[in-house]
Amino acid sequence: MENKTFVPLDYHPPSESEILENTFDFRTQMDKRRSVRFFSDRNVPVEVIRNVVMTASSAPSGAHKQPWTFCAVSDMDIKIKIREAAEKEEYENYHGRMSDEWLKDLEKFDTNWHKEFLTQAPWLIVIFKKSYDLNNGGKTKNYYVSESVGIAAGFLIAAIHLAGLVTLTHTPSPMNFLQEILGRPENEKPFLLLPVGYPSDGVVVPHLVRKAEQDVLCWF
Repeated sequence: MENKTFVPLDYHPPSESEILENTFDFRTQMDKRRSVRFFSDRNVPVEVIRNVVMTASSAPSGAHKQPWTFCAVSDMDIKIKIREAAEKEEYENYHGRMSDEWLKDLEKFDTNWHKEFLTQAPWLIVIFKKSYDLNNGGKTKNYYVSESVGIAAGFLIAAIHLAGLVTLTHTPSPMNFLQEILGRPENEKPFLLLPVGYPSDGVVVPHLVRKAEQDVLCWF
């Protein structure tokens, strides 16, 4: 009997030269990606945000539970509330929570507890992870939640970059205020906040060198 839960894979094998070209092009594009802390207020259309989020939602997940919710925020009043709460936590981080070693490692980024990008960027995308789902008053377990949501976040960052926009991975800790401000249910916990938009005019980024192949790749 035919198994109705499976369908043919939509796959058309490329040539080896096409594979090499595709991987090189993608590697080259992604190597240009940089985290940006200063944003233009130039508008980004809703459809662009919808496309990058739904790209992220195509990521694989444990038992295909898709344990994520993406909150896209453009409302300035909400962004102000998020910035105020984030800066309160970040002030505490920079004035006692962070170790001297951590603060030393951050010096090259010239960053501090002020987070202007939370109101500068036209969009904030907040990713929530769901350790369980709520169904008709009951709970159903999700699997490999952090791994699944982390992969989706990677998809999202790549999609934002390939769209020609910039972002920054922001994790004000603790982040529970995001759940309260955005009115998310008890089963959703904040995972990552990404401001999304265009870089401001004349923006600069730290001069960083990524690890070489021999430092990240082992052949067996």
